[in-house]
Amino acid sequence: MTPRTIAVVSAGLSQPSSTRLLADQLAAATARGLLAEPEIAVIELRERAHDIVNNLLTGFPSPALQHAIDQVLRADGLIAVTPLYSGSYNGLFKSFFDVLDPEVLAGKPLLIAATGGTARHSLALEHAIRPLFTYLRAATVPTAVFAATEDWGSAGSSGSALTSRIERAGSELAAAIEQRQPAVEADPYASATPFEQLLRNR
Repeated sequence: MTPRTIAVVSAGLSQPSSTRLLADQLAAATARGLLAEPEIAVIELRERAHDIVNNLLTGFPSPALQHAIDQVLRADGLIAVTPLYSGSYNGLFKSFFDVLDPEVLAGKPLLIAATGGTARHSLALEHAIRPLFTYLRAATVPTAVFAATEDWGSAGSSGSALTSRIERAGSELAAAIEQRQPAVEADPYASATPFEQLLRNR
């Protein structure tokens, strides 16, 4: 059985980050729903911020940023988590997806999530984040997860509601991943013209 790969994109700016904490919990919930233990690749955009800006300016990724892009490309499923600022995703989150080839996410199972100060920001998942990935043609699972500051460390109903939502979203992503063929890493030389043919065409 081929192990599946999950790429986790976290756009938190602080360290430690509630955004990264939510991303880790979603990855664990997804892993529990898969038939075999997956490989999980975490991409902390905070660490690639300068590389992302340079890529936007020059059109060329650094080796470290290219590695992060390749992890997204090879993943069987993607978890994307951002903090919310001014009612939408942060600039670092959007900039990372701006440097990807537009076809990279087409059909790829995706779980979206966000963190914010209060629950009134939660609608940004539906009016800002989901439309972004609809445009990129990702196969976004129905359940999106929002975690407000009050949800962390809560033993009451809000904490249990967040846990339940994390488990449901993780299960949906796991099911979507299992329904697809494992991602195959592209061979950059697969379409290269054989050397013999080049000689014949001289």
